[in-house]
Amino acid sequence: EPADRDAGPVAAGHPGAEEPDERAERERRGGDRLRFVGAATRRIARGVDLDETVLGLCRASVPAFSDAILVYLRDPLPVGDERPTGPFLLRLRRTDRLPDYAAPAPADADPSDTGEFPLPLLAPQPEGVASGTPELIEVRGGGPLAEVLRGVRPVFGDAPTVREALPELLGPAREIPAGRRAILAPLRGRRRVIGAAVFLRRPDRAAFEGDDLLVAAQLATHTALGVDKAVLYGREAYIADELQRTMLPDELPQPTGVTLASRYLPAAETARVGGDWYDAIPLPGGRVALVVGDVMGHSMTSAAIMGQLRTTAQTLAGLDLPPQEVLHHLDEQAQRLGSDRMATCLYAVYDPVAHRIVVANAGHPPPVMLHRDGHAEVLRIPAGAPIGVGGVDFEAVELDAPAGATLLLYTDGLVESRHRDVWTGIEQLREKLTDTAGLTRPDTPPPLEPLCDEVLDILGPGDRDDDIALLAARFDGIPPSDVAYWYLDPRAQTARQARRLARRALERWELADLTDSVELLVSEVVTNAVRYAERPITLRLLRTDVLRCEVGDDVPQLPRLRQARATDEGGRGLYLVNRLARRWGATRLSTGKVVWFELPMP
Repeated sequence: EPADRDAGPVAAGHPGAEEPDERAERERRGGDRLRFVGAATRRIARGVDLDETVLGLCRASVPAFSDAILVYLRDPLPVGDERPTGPFLLRLRRTDRLPDYAAPAPADADPSDTGEFPLPLLAPQPEGVASGTPELIEVRGGGPLAEVLRGVRPVFGDAPTVREALPELLGPAREIPAGRRAILAPLRGRRRVIGAAVFLRRPDRAAFEGDDLLVAAQLATHTALGVDKAVLYGREAYIADELQRTMLPDELPQPTGVTLASRYLPAAETARVGGDWYDAIPLPGGRVALVVGDVMGHSMTSAAIMGQLRTTAQTLAGLDLPPQEVLHHLDEQAQRLGSDRMATCLYAVYDPVAHRIVVANAGHPPPVMLHRDGHAEVLRIPAGAPIGVGGVDFEAVELDAPAGATLLLYTDGLVESRHRDVWTGIEQLREKLTDTAGLTRPDTPPPLEPLCDEVLDILGPGDRDDDIALLAARFDGIPPSDVAYWYLDPRAQTARQARRLARRALERWELADLTDSVELLVSEVVTNAVRYAERPITLRLLRTDVLRCEVGDDVPQLPRLRQARATDEGGRGLYLVNRLARRWGATRLSTGKVVWFELPMP
């Protein structure tokens, strides 16, 4: 057996002597190895995700370094400092140039073309023995495979320990190749062993040499670090996606009188989070608040600030404050978060009964209204200062919101890029809406979901410089014939009067089957309002897909459901409402509160 080349030349009587031709050949082969390692590590390093990294190892190794390769990775792969739980499992992640037993190649086929690797250890097994290599392997503690992986350094396949370890990877029925035609290289990341690679050579090719262990070590090290990087990047991308997903609505509500659709696009695959957000918040009286905002930047910090501002906007909407007051409080909140926390926001409240919309703007691009006749217009709304500037007033504008019209709220990423200014983009958006409306029949608004997709088509190559949030609202409205509204003085006879008015409205709507339930619940809610109110109370019935009843008064304290004792004279009104109504609730207003309940249509 000739000595390894890395052991140095030895000549009898002339220690250290070496022929010039041998020295030149040794230097040439050493240079070839260095060039191969450099090219291979660059190819492995180009991988961004896990599959690209492992594929880079396979493509770099086969056939330049080995004739076949098997790559095993830990299952599951630990992330960062995470401590793996459960047994040490290796899963076969990828192979290259191994035989396909499901589709055997023709006898006269060239093995280099079919990928078949004619080694004894990979030859088809006798009948009754499973063919192929096992996909999932449990590494036994203290076993030969665990000992090789713990040693970290690559080892030849003819080493005694490796000859015992390879069957754990390749299957116990496999025959191990003779000589140095296999290298088992552990893959060690920054914290622990994360897998193993097996390099194989054919019998008609020179066996591995001592220097090849150094090559295998370089390939294994760069692959392991690349896998670590890919896993960390995947976890970071997952966290970013989850953060953005939880910051935005899982699904839009379906309030009465308006249809909603939305889109969100991150700035790029490498920056999946940003400061853009949208929201739709149901309000008392069938109204809905439409919000779109944009925090400067598209980073984790921007997303965190966006989440705080969105939560603040939801809380303020629950108080039913006017749009300009909501922006004022958002401005104060942004200043509390930091002096450089800037954002733009547009806040609108749509009333489907009055067919009106109230809009306030804080430095945001103006909304675009697509009318039923196909005409699109940019709404004239005072721009206002961005949120976070401080010391500025915001102005609200009330506009008509006719049935069939569509309001489009968006962030500047849709209309502004390095190739166009914001006003040019807004004009392109207006023209796109007009063209899309022309594809449908006259006086028929285009479907909302396809409309959002068409709007995003105005983005050309290279226009994705910023996040994009898009919220579209189709105004359906509630016709006056489906609304009954009364002012009632807070007197002892008011509950009886409310029952009579509700009964007449139900008769007019041909909903007599609901009369008993409505009269009972209206009587209970109105009685509670009359007990404490000092000004006239309001009673409103809305007929939509459900029957909704709303009672408003000037007392800000919200009612609380409680279990009345047998000796109590009161406290059972809300209990009846909770048992009989499909849904119910109470909302605090700036002038008092509204208690409402809903009953399903018969």
